[in-house]
Amino acid sequence: MTTAITHRYVESASGLRMHVAEAGTGPLVLLLHGFPEGWYSWRHQLTALAEAGYHAVAPDQRGYGRTGGPDAVDQYTILQLAGDALGLIPALGARQAVVVGHDWGAPVAWHTALFRPDLVRGVAGLSVPPYPRMPVPPTELFRKVFGDTYYMLHFQQPGVADAELARDPGTTFRRLLAGRAADPARLTPLVPEGKGFLDAFRSPETLPAWLTEADLAHFAAEYAEAGFTRPLNWYRNLDRNWELTAPWQNARIRTPALLVVGDRDLVVANDAAKALIATLDQHVPELAAPVWLADCGHWTQQEKPAEVNAALLRFLADLS
Repeated sequence: MTTAITHRYVESASGLRMHVAEAGTGPLVLLLHGFPEGWYSWRHQLTALAEAGYHAVAPDQRGYGRTGGPDAVDQYTILQLAGDALGLIPALGARQAVVVGHDWGAPVAWHTALFRPDLVRGVAGLSVPPYPRMPVPPTELFRKVFGDTYYMLHFQQPGVADAELARDPGTTFRRLLAGRAADPARLTPLVPEGKGFLDAFRSPETLPAWLTEADLAHFAAEYAEAGFTRPLNWYRNLDRNWELTAPWQNARIRTPALLVVGDRDLVVANDAAKALIATLDQHVPELAAPVWLADCGHWTQQEKPAEVNAALLRFLADLS
C-alpha cells in the first residue's frame, strides 16, 4: 500500500499562510523546492521519508503554487524565505527540523542553519553548495565573469522572462526539465543574443524515464494561473540579499550537513564549483563527504530518487 501524501495550509510564524504537502509522523524533515518547481518535486522523497519514520513536509514556498505571496519584489529576500521555513517548524508542532533544499531551496536551507542552528539539527543541499558570501554584489561578479547574457542577469529585467515562461507553461517545463543545452559545449547557462531564456535549451524528442507527461502537466497547471513573476523575484533580490547578510560575513554553518550533486549538473560541472566543493569543510565544518550522483543532471531528487532517498536516510540516521 502506497503511503498517502496529504495537503493542508499552515501559517508560518513569519505570517505567511503556506500550502504544504506532507506524509508520515516522527522527526520533522522540511523539503524546500527550487525554481521553477513546487512541492511536487519532492513526491518521491515524501513517501520514502514517511515510510522510514519521519514527518516529511514539502511546502510551496513564498510566491509559488498554492501558497502565493506578495507582489513587491523586496518581499522575497533570503531573510523572508528562511523565515518562512523556520516559521513552519513550530507551526508544525516541532522543536527542531532537518532542512533539505534543492536548487533555490538549497540556499534557503543553508541559511536556515546559518541563522538559527538551534532550530535546525541538520541541513542538506541538493545541486547548490553553501557558497560563502561574495566579496562584491552578485550581479557585479556575474557580469564580470559571465557577461550580460548570463541567465540570472537576464532574469533581472522586469517582465521579460516572466512573459516568456508564462506564454506556454507546458513548453516551458518540457524544455527546462527534459531539454538539453542548445550548445552542449557550454557549461554556463547563457541566453542567446537577441533571444529568450528557453532558447538556451532544446526541446526533447522523448521524455527521460524519470519524467512523465503527467508530471509535466502538474507543473504546468500550477503555474498556468499564478505565473512566474513571484518566483523570479527571488533572483531579483540577489544584491539585496548580499547587503542584508553582511552581519554573517565569514560565519560558518555549524550544523551537521550533507551535499548531494549530479555529475552532469551545470551548477557544479565547472572547475570553480568543484574547487569550492573541495574546500567546503572550511565553511561547513560538519559537512559529510559530498555525494556525487553518476549520470545525473540538475533535477537531482526527481532524476535519481532512489539514490537521493538513500543518501538522505543515511544522513538522517547519523543524526539520531
